Amino acid sequence: MTAVVIDGREIARDVRTRAAAGADEFRLAHGRVPGLATVLVGDDPASAVYVANKRRSAAAAGIADFHHHLDAQTPEPEVAAVLDALAADDRVSGILLQLPLPRHLDPARLLERIPPAKDVDGLTTLSQGLLAGGRPGLRPCTPSGVVELLDAAGVELAGARAVVVGRSVLVGRPMAQLLLQRDATVTIAHSRTRDLASVTSQADILVAAAGVPGIVTGQHVKAGAAVIDVGIHRTDSGLVGDVAFDDVVGSAGWITPVPGGVGPLTIAMLLTNTVSAAVAAAEGDPAHDGPGR
Repeated sequence: MTAVVIDGREIARDVRTRAAAGADEFRLAHGRVPGLATVLVGDDPASAVYVANKRRSAAAAGIADFHHHLDAQTPEPEVAAVLDALAADDRVSGILLQLPLPRHLDPARLLERIPPAKDVDGLTTLSQGLLAGGRPGLRPCTPSGVVELLDAAGVELAGARAVVVGRSVLVGRPMAQLLLQRDATVTIAHSRTRDLASVTSQADILVAAAGVPGIVTGQHVKAGAAVIDVGIHRTDSGLVGDVAFDDVVGSAGWITPVPGGVGPLTIAMLLTNTVSAAVAAAEGDPAHDGPGR
């Protein structure tokens, strides 16, 4: 058996096309376009590239760009003031604070300045609570992208045994919640799970998000399983994921490559969230209302 390699770039194009159509429908209905505000603090090269890609994709989808690039030494009250101004700006549908931040800034405290109705990254405490409670709200982009990939590949989620390797609030925990909401039976494992292979080898769906290069090898994977690799690491030989691709591709049923798998879906789902936030705000959806701090 050789796994079907899921083309994340193609699926992301479809999601971006739907987001652009949604943005155009919003423009026709309301006489304005959804707006995405990005806040970049400092000059981290990787963060600058990520933000540039997000801004470029948003513009291509017909979403207005509200970008703020602050000096690395900007005091926290000034960053907070920028976020507060964006929270109060009706032109801004979604706010994205690019992480990581310079060391003198508290990301948790600053993220809480973002109202849940504009939390297009789905990272605030209230957004996490809405997800955990199964209530409507904006969901984290990468886990949402994983579900989009699985659906596009035709992987059945209901009743499937799923294992998520990773417990971060960014990916692992919300990933488990989204799979639960789709009626999968979910186990969360991590880098310190004893006999990890005995857990992961039972999975019909295996999501690797531990942040450890090559932590998932052939012995960890059940024959025919769907293996989704969220990890991305720069090495001397190029980009690699949390999955040892060459060791797994021969036995898995489906697998995502690195790069070209989950990554493109993260930005695509950001666009979807921005359009959804704009529609919810225009319609006064109470499920998205709430304090930003």
